[in-house]
Amino acid sequence: MSVQVTRLANGMRVVTDRMDSVETVSIGVWVDVGTRHEPAAINGVAHVLEHMAFKGTERRSALDIASEIEAVGGHVNAYTSREHTAYYAKVLKADVGLAVDILSDILQHAAFDATELERERTVILQELGQAQDTPDDIIYDLFQECAYPNQPMGQPVLGRADIIKSLTRDQVANYLKSTYAAPGMLIVAAGNITHEVLVAMAERAFNALGAKSEARTEPGHYEGGEHRELRELEQAHVLLGFPGFPFTDRDYFAASVVSTAFGGGMSSRLFQEVREKRGLAYSIYSFSHSYSDGGIFGIYAGTGEDEAADLMPVLRDELRQLVEGLSSEELARARAQLKAGLLMSLEGTTARCEQQASHMLIHGRPLDPRELVAHIDAVDEDAAIRVAKRVIAGKPTLAALGPVGKLEKLELFGERLRT
Repeated sequence: MSVQVTRLANGMRVVTDRMDSVETVSIGVWVDVGTRHEPAAINGVAHVLEHMAFKGTERRSALDIASEIEAVGGHVNAYTSREHTAYYAKVLKADVGLAVDILSDILQHAAFDATELERERTVILQELGQAQDTPDDIIYDLFQECAYPNQPMGQPVLGRADIIKSLTRDQVANYLKSTYAAPGMLIVAAGNITHEVLVAMAERAFNALGAKSEARTEPGHYEGGEHRELRELEQAHVLLGFPGFPFTDRDYFAASVVSTAFGGGMSSRLFQEVREKRGLAYSIYSFSHSYSDGGIFGIYAGTGEDEAADLMPVLRDELRQLVEGLSSEELARARAQLKAGLLMSLEGTTARCEQQASHMLIHGRPLDPRELVAHIDAVDEDAAIRVAKRVIAGKPTLAALGPVGKLEKLELFGERLRT
């Protein structure tokens, strides 16, 4: 494996995945704080901080940041998730030094100019509005809040409009200062790069980080329930889910295999039964999403108002049949899909960079692709049955948006699922 890891004196870790055959490098800084680490009173601050980092530093304006990276043909971006925040760039191999300089500058010397904050606040509120106008996007926030009510794990990543409107410059700046600490940060690069070179760059550039983060991780407590919202839409958007599997769970890989066989492609059970045979939905799929201390095993469907009446009984029947196991052909096909996706992703620098960052944040070490393939290959029929039984034994959560008046109530669905 081409991955090397070094911990700097300040506690920051440097990870490289060398690819000699390419001319580019994908590089980023991952921080081990996200939406679930925000106090409820400032929900959305991590996302606002992600925006404000690019709005100027002590020596660069917002235009300078964009112009410098684009002058060499590169690009820079960021994202916030429930457990992490990432700032990343892709450049030619000769321009790694510039990328490191920009990333270190925005994360250590952001200006948080008050005028820029007011301008960006408007942009973020428009982003929130856009999400509200995208039902197959906002349904996930509605589901998350219903599954994890009144706790950080259920907070929306983008934040809430009333809070975004009131966040101050000092609240945003103090959040960075108090939570972005070197021991919880990684700089990861994949591509044509030498490990020792990046280590030396990082040592020089990241010399102003905090030594200890004040972020607290409140355990997530899945509770479940139902959120049903009538809205004038062409389709009913339905998200049905159950307690899932943490990254460290013995059935983590088995859950991915089961989800792929159940609703991960055109040959999957859900696609064939719900769409191809019955025509009940244009979009139908399942997913297994994991967190450090929990997860969701879910099904999404976009269906018509009349078809919604038949959807839940069909999903119930398919879940019951899933407990009876997968055929050897289904297992083999699902394993092949997962392995192909994994191995194909190794051909791109961005995917490899993200993959190594994820492994380090979750497992504390890089994982060899052969190790991952072995885990996937080890999933057998017994593991698939065990996963299915664990899924339906959990309390369901339902989020439904649109013309959902004919959709079966969750309480009735749950009663019939177990009888």
